[in-house]
Amino acid sequence: MSNEIITIAEMRAIDEAAAQVGAPTRMLMENAGGAVADAVAQRFTPRPTVVLCGPGNNGGDGWVAARHLKQRGWPVWVETMAPRETLKGDAADAAAGWSGETLPLGARAENAELVIDALFGAGLTRALEGEAAWLAGVLARERVVAVDVPSGLHGDNAEPLGNAHFCAGVTVTFVRKKPAHVLEPARSSCGDVVVADIGAPDAVVAAQNIALWENSPALWSLPWPDAEAHKHTRGHVIVAGGGRARTGAARLSARAALRVGAGLVTVLSPPEALAENAAQLTAIMLREAEGESAYAEAARTAQAMVIGPAFGTSDAHYKLLLAALNTQPRAPLVLDADAITLLAPLTHGLDARDVMTPHVGEFRRAFPGVWSAAANRIEAARAAAAYARCNVLLKGPDTVIAAPDGRAVVNTTGSPFLASAGSGDVLAGMIAGLIGQGMESFTATCAAVWLHGCLGQALGPGLIAEDLCEQMPGLLNEMAPPALRRRPLWPIGPVS
Repeated sequence: MSNEIITIAEMRAIDEAAAQVGAPTRMLMENAGGAVADAVAQRFTPRPTVVLCGPGNNGGDGWVAARHLKQRGWPVWVETMAPRETLKGDAADAAAGWSGETLPLGARAENAELVIDALFGAGLTRALEGEAAWLAGVLARERVVAVDVPSGLHGDNAEPLGNAHFCAGVTVTFVRKKPAHVLEPARSSCGDVVVADIGAPDAVVAAQNIALWENSPALWSLPWPDAEAHKHTRGHVIVAGGGRARTGAARLSARAALRVGAGLVTVLSPPEALAENAAQLTAIMLREAEGESAYAEAARTAQAMVIGPAFGTSDAHYKLLLAALNTQPRAPLVLDADAITLLAPLTHGLDARDVMTPHVGEFRRAFPGVWSAAANRIEAARAAAAYARCNVLLKGPDTVIAAPDGRAVVNTTGSPFLASAGSGDVLAGMIAGLIGQGMESFTATCAAVWLHGCLGQALGPGLIAEDLCEQMPGLLNEMAPPALRRRPLWPIGPVS
């Protein structure tokens, strides 16, 4: 599956295994360099171009790219960190095939109109120094094309390795994306990412048993209703509301669950907030709830339940939450906001169908020590999901969804304008709405996060949480099967 994400170790294993089944690393290097040249030629017209070559295989890709561009008539030269006679293996062979101008690194790269950064790949483990660090600081990103990842960034943890790193307008990587292409802060330095097929056999990639993907509809299918559907077959979602003057968050969640397709949605309201909720709700039902038994009954009868948005954090609220958690059998719970605060630090596992939705601060409180021990957000979310024995959605500009069985997805849709009050409440409701319609909790979470990000992109500046729910029908209409899409008001023509 092309939206798989592979680690540095997995890429190395793929290279080694490919060589054993008839795809030697030199052939992969030739294909990689050719792919870089193709990507450059597709995006730019010929112009003075420098290829910066490092001492390893990333540099080897650069030597090949330079040769291909020269053969196409481009004015291109190479600036190398290491004299050609010091190179070894495939890189030495690739450099031997270059017959154009070769200069020391930094000789006149600053004056090139286009720069191909082939200094270091995803496996770099030390900070840039000397001319490489200087060039990283002076070259404008719009004229840089990076090979694999921009030099100075770590391919797995997506962090800069020192004070200087390249930023690129385009990054050409091979076989599959790496974590640095989807995780911040590296993602913002990669520009547009091109994934090139360089001939690694599919069976070799599949043998890695990759369990990390970039989020997209290729991973899930939305639960569209059939001709015989009715409200009870489309799922009942219950949202636990907050007390007086703390009711808006639950209503946002409830509206999102309804908009994403749940057949029935109920707000569970404390008595003192009943009138406040009743004044605001129409299609969403309202149920008075007092005492632990009401929350246990809701958890038992719903197809999915949201607890947390402005729920409250007192001892009394903790008992209500436990009543829902401890009910057996019960619905999957989407635990957001105050529910996470009430459970922090988490001391026991939950249900594998449950979903926790922390932002970084909530995550650190719920799972103390996990954040600092993890190499990146992916590993942090995976460790938390394994410990909690439920699905964990680690929110942020590079949201990660992890399942207790080790599956993980990184989401790359979204907008900074989603950093707005109530946006997370809408997301929690969307997750519950999809679970309520029968989606497995992990894939429902992935779908909801992707849709939520797309809504943010569509709305842009001025976005408020209420807008997300109202924009949802348009997005779902675009994704629906043709027979279910919106039709004209008068499908049979004008009425005579």
